[in-house]
Amino acid sequence: MYCQAMRAATRSRELRPIPAMTEPAAPVDHAWRPDRFMLIVAHPDDAEFGPAGTAARWIDAGSQAWLVCCTSGDQGGEDPEADPLVLAALRESEQRSAAAIIGYAGVTFLHQPDGALANDLPLREQLVREIRTFRPDAVLATDPDTLFYRGGGINHTDHRAAGLAAVDAVYPAARNPMAFPSLARSGLAAHRVRRLYLFWSDRADTWVDISSTLDRKLDALRAHASQIHDPDGLATRIRSWAAEEGEGIRAGAAEALRLVVIDDDEGEGPG
Repeated sequence: MYCQAMRAATRSRELRPIPAMTEPAAPVDHAWRPDRFMLIVAHPDDAEFGPAGTAARWIDAGSQAWLVCCTSGDQGGEDPEADPLVLAALRESEQRSAAAIIGYAGVTFLHQPDGALANDLPLREQLVREIRTFRPDAVLATDPDTLFYRGGGINHTDHRAAGLAAVDAVYPAARNPMAFPSLARSGLAAHRVRRLYLFWSDRADTWVDISSTLDRKLDALRAHASQIHDPDGLATRIRSWAAEEGEGIRAGAAEALRLVVIDDDEGEGPG
């Protein structure tokens, strides 16, 4: 049976016309904008190191946004004698200040364990609760496919766990009324997120011009004073990276994302 299937598949390929080779379309500034979007991250400051420029641009254009931090970053220090609860409180305060600079409507901290985040049912239920409460058109999250970066380095285990949990919460859980039925019984009806935007991805296919909001991204990063000890040096590096991303779309600065369209707009394709 296996050999017959292989022969049939081979014969099918032989009979199929070979498509003409075409040049890939040149990247352009991404024009689609969600009315409501949610950014899900592992730690305080991930949102600012991530797509803060995109978030600020969309908010300036009229979008409503909510930020969800799975942990409070209580392991984000160098002193083993430090009180993790004190550090968590400080980092939550820094994140709220940064979120206000970008323009989020609010921030939720899920208080999952920093450094030990797991894509498990309790985390997904928390995320589904957030999604069904805020009801976003799009969710932004770290790309869970990224383990080793092409340019070197390893993606933090919490980033991968948060990204995969966000994907699993978006699809199928948030849209399935029988997933976490206690949420539906409490009035949180199923909700269909239409698009996912994944950042820190080696498979980016979407670029957003952030020339008008890059300074605000850098201001928001400066709010994380416990984590950033050379803000001017960091700003220089981020400006350089953003300029590189912007070259392909002829913009002074851009952020790169991987777009996953789950539900198209009526009569509209991706992008």
